[in-house]
Amino acid sequence: MRALTWHGKHDVRVETVDDPKIINPRDLILKVTATAICGSDLHIYDSFIPSMMAGDVLGHEFMGEVVEVGPALRGEGDNAPLKVGDRVVVPFNIACGNCRPCKTGQFSGCDNSIPAEKGDISEVAYGHAVSGIFDYSHMTGGYAGGQAEYVRVPYGDVGPVKVPDGLTDEQVLFLSDIFPTGWMAAENCGIEAGDTIAVWGCGPVGQFAIRSALLQGAAKVIAIDHHANRLAMAKAAGAEVLNYHEVKVREALMELTGGRGPDACIDAVGMEAHGFSPDNIADAAKAAVRLATDRTHALREVIMACRKGGHVSVPGVYGGVTDKFPVGAFMEKGLTMKTGQTHTQKYMKQLLELIQLGQIDPTFVISHRLPLEEAAQGYRLFKDNQDEVTKVVLRP
Repeated sequence: MRALTWHGKHDVRVETVDDPKIINPRDLILKVTATAICGSDLHIYDSFIPSMMAGDVLGHEFMGEVVEVGPALRGEGDNAPLKVGDRVVVPFNIACGNCRPCKTGQFSGCDNSIPAEKGDISEVAYGHAVSGIFDYSHMTGGYAGGQAEYVRVPYGDVGPVKVPDGLTDEQVLFLSDIFPTGWMAAENCGIEAGDTIAVWGCGPVGQFAIRSALLQGAAKVIAIDHHANRLAMAKAAGAEVLNYHEVKVREALMELTGGRGPDACIDAVGMEAHGFSPDNIADAAKAAVRLATDRTHALREVIMACRKGGHVSVPGVYGGVTDKFPVGAFMEKGLTMKTGQTHTQKYMKQLLELIQLGQIDPTFVISHRLPLEEAAQGYRLFKDNQDEVTKVVLRP
């Protein structure tokens, strides 16, 4: 089959690789009909994510048609969890459904989805083995991704959600990651009536966080970025916008909130913050010589701007360690921080209903559509022109 593979920094190629096969009884094989390039894929493209190997198949946002199911999924009639021919959307993270984290809705903390031989990598880095994620390095299992013609989906009876007739691929594709991620980011803010929510980063996750915060009852959302097109998209959703090239962000937020600060702040930027603030320049210099991994300017700014007793929500991806973390402000202001990979399986059906009810149309975020064979161009476009490119959908 044809698939997009990683070979090093800014080097991805569409190549012919082996077809996936059923390995475990709860596996299924999916014929991919639509897949997308995620902002977090750019962290791999920029070689910020450790434990990638040449030839790894990329892509964790995908959907398609079931073409083969493992023996444990072959029930009779309506009792079959999934059948050949079903059209499904697949969560980016992999969960068994049986362990304690899964049974409490903490699917991204699944204890069983990381292969035993891979668990040591993240246990050394983070203190515990993380759960499996499609495509996202061997630290998260080394699972082949879905920017391909076919993909193996472990635990096919837990993650994939059947797509109702009448909905297009593009309407439901983002249930795989960025819509639930934006929704959980807003939920982690503990939004109450009258709250003001500030969102750093107007990329795809930030856009869904803005819309989710408004759907969850925020009185005001303030979006922060420097790309004019992305700020216009946020404004169209109902947010007030700040261009950080034109204002001092904390001072502007204080003015917009009567001197109090936002009730909750969302860092949808993550490890590759842009800009020329002194702390960001220092972070970039350290990262360039491999003395650090993450550029955490946005997170520092979030903590300094958030009101006393407020909530900090971090859907942006971080992978290593940082210094100059304002732990004093965090403690003295009594902030609450929530973060983590999204418990995608927990939210997919709920958000599918919002799409069916017409409360949100996720296709707003798509800027480019390309065949899989042009995936490398899609990565270059997304990396080099982030004002114009908000989401690239690939068709195998």
